[in-house]
Amino acid sequence: MDYLQHAQERFRQQTESAGGDPRRLDGDSRRSDAPIVYRATKTIALPDHVMREQRLITGFDEGPFVDAYRVLRAQVLQQYRQKGWNVIGVSSPTAQEGKTLTAVNLSLSLAMDLAHTVLLVDADLHRPTIHRFFGIGPVPGLTEYLFDNAPLAQLLIHPGIGRCVFLSGGRSIRNSAEALASPRMTSLVHELKHRYPARLVVFDLPPLLSRADAVGFVSNLDAMVLVLEEGRTVSEEVEQAMDLVKGTVPILGGVLNKSGRGMLTLRQGRKLVNAVR
Repeated sequence: MDYLQHAQERFRQQTESAGGDPRRLDGDSRRSDAPIVYRATKTIALPDHVMREQRLITGFDEGPFVDAYRVLRAQVLQQYRQKGWNVIGVSSPTAQEGKTLTAVNLSLSLAMDLAHTVLLVDADLHRPTIHRFFGIGPVPGLTEYLFDNAPLAQLLIHPGIGRCVFLSGGRSIRNSAEALASPRMTSLVHELKHRYPARLVVFDLPPLLSRADAVGFVSNLDAMVLVLEEGRTVSEEVEQAMDLVKGTVPILGGVLNKSGRGMLTLRQGRKLVNAVR
């Protein structure tokens, strides 16, 4: 989108003229509203046509699709301000329900709020896909951090949009559940949560009913968003998924994907189950 690109360019020029902080490794700043220059973080160019093809909200000016993510952003920010929740997981009962697209678009929407920076993490290590939404092939990421001791600063990527940075999943692994439950992963989440007070962290997690990965990881989260697909997800799957995390992590709400005229709607509590009956 032109207005985002122009705004980013103005921020870059202003910060360079004022002398940007070269110590910043991942785009975060002591001042949450300060312009950001990504000096150590790799930056890629994301063409408009790729954003539209991948249905990223930054490829569209207005419409119900964009508005729905603004509502979701408002819900997340409300809980952040009231309860300090800044680590959010996005999952679904089963595969192919739109969880990764929701995680990406939620992150981009949050990054448009100039009071925050956003880190999107691909934690679906058995089937990492976030990089595809940004138009690039597989790159080193979370797997390489956990198993190869790759420096985090060398793995982060700025997609050239707003105040968002993402960490790819890296190479696919079979022992993904053990990786997400490892002490090194727990330490990383703690570091990401507490290092910068104005940072929001979004984890794209594996489906709850397909693999054990997410169930063993959700205790690290402040809250979770559950993604469903109208006409595909059945109420029994929603109830099973909610029971798996009950008492471990609050469910912030549900995203009913492909609802009505191709929009997504937001549901909570029993409405989440009733929506797919």
